[in-house]
Amino acid sequence: MLIGIGSFSSVYKGILDQKENPIAVKVLNLQQKGADKSFIAECNALRSVRHRNLVKILTCCSSIDYNGNEFKALVFEYMSNGSLEKWFHPMNNDENHSTRLNLLQRLNISMDVASAIHYLHDDCDQPIIHCDLKPSNVLLDNEMVAHVTDFGFARLISNTTSFLNAQTSTTGMKGTIGYVAREYGMGGGPSREGDVYSYGILVLEMFTGKRPTDEMFKDDFNLHNFVRTALPEKLVEIVDSSLLPREAEQNALMIRELDARKQQRQYGRR
Repeated sequence: MLIGIGSFSSVYKGILDQKENPIAVKVLNLQQKGADKSFIAECNALRSVRHRNLVKILTCCSSIDYNGNEFKALVFEYMSNGSLEKWFHPMNNDENHSTRLNLLQRLNISMDVASAIHYLHDDCDQPIIHCDLKPSNVLLDNEMVAHVTDFGFARLISNTTSFLNAQTSTTGMKGTIGYVAREYGMGGGPSREGDVYSYGILVLEMFTGKRPTDEMFKDDFNLHNFVRTALPEKLVEIVDSSLLPREAEQNALMIRELDARKQQRQYGRR
């Protein structure tokens, strides 16, 4: 059963053995340019990492299929609660999950992701930069514990290489618009700071419910500025409405209406 489609692959739910343990099988689309490099990057990144907040890889496969075509796939443990993306931005035919993620769950998820990134950056034998942190790359298990996944863009940084040289040694950096650090778009190489930037955007999206690519964000007005300009007095106006008691939501609406009237009066005097 198809459960997801990414830049270079399709993900299917399968059954591994007679015990009917579910698995996720990531099949690479090798006709897509860059898919083979993505497979190698993910294998290199995941071959020696073990952490409760990383999706566990079970095995990998590189062979020839029945039609004589090259076949590459990765097999992961199955995450029963899907991606964070689907909880906050469900498709029209999906159940709206967002009202069921309470404040404590969001805090726990944000700490889970932070723990995974800290492990990758500081506790691995060779530091790993994820390079593509976003809600669709955070999966939730049956206990709502978050697991970071998709290391197709990941980069390994040698401990024997100066950090400055490591930053400039990799070209063709990729990521996802809205989450990727600006220096990547200007030719900068992988960095811990880039991952931390993406993590910050992820956290802001979790607590505001707004994508960084929302149509309201144009020119220099972005999700970061949207939150920064509202703190601390107007916090209730930017937080995800599903986290607010009804009275607080009504008060926020009233404040917005008062601000709008105030602006109208100011314009009327000109």
